[in-house]
Amino acid sequence: MTSTEQQRTHTSFDPAAMDTGAFYRVLNSVVVPRPIAWVCSRSADGVHNLAPHSFYTVACVDPPVVQFTSVGRKDSLRNVEATGEFTVNLTPEALFEQVNATATDFPPHTSEAEQAGVRLEPADTVQAMRVAESPVSIECVLHATLRLGDSTVVLGRVQHISVWADAVRDGRPRIEHLKPLARLGGNEWATIGEVREIARIPHRRWTEDPSIGEAVRRREDQGS
Repeated sequence: MTSTEQQRTHTSFDPAAMDTGAFYRVLNSVVVPRPIAWVCSRSADGVHNLAPHSFYTVACVDPPVVQFTSVGRKDSLRNVEATGEFTVNLTPEALFEQVNATATDFPPHTSEAEQAGVRLEPADTVQAMRVAESPVSIECVLHATLRLGDSTVVLGRVQHISVWADAVRDGRPRIEHLKPLARLGGNEWATIGEVREIARIPHRRWTEDPSIGEAVRRREDQGS
């Protein structure tokens, strides 16, 4: 054990002993970075809503399903429940201020996209619009919702994905062309920064070549 490990102490955060908002801020600061679902939905009256949700990930591969969480009953959730469809648009670095502006608590009849100067265009397979200046749009129909306390998980069955052609190479979208934003804690955001690439190690190789494990453990010791 190194001297650094011996001296290291921890600060504890107990959700049962803390105010909900205070613990939420801690949770948001440690589950990082988080991708952002820029959800475009349409109300039953035809008003288009655009809002960023940073509780977002892939839920299933077959069938393809993505999920985002509405903390409280937001317009995105109400619209998806009413119309059964939505798009998830990638939040590119170039639209940083516009993405943030669409998180403003505008009243339900107001178009966030219009207020923030974000151009929408028709999607390919659903009635909800997509963000014209976003390099990726995932078109979804509602698969299911799951209520958890004060939040609702929205599961969207992916119908179609459209990606700018110049962002695709060798059959898949490339991160250097997408340049997505990510959410951190508080008012902090992040860009992709340095991109590192490493292949997974099959167990067979790990077993056959002991130097692989030795090298990994050595790097851990150097980082302590």
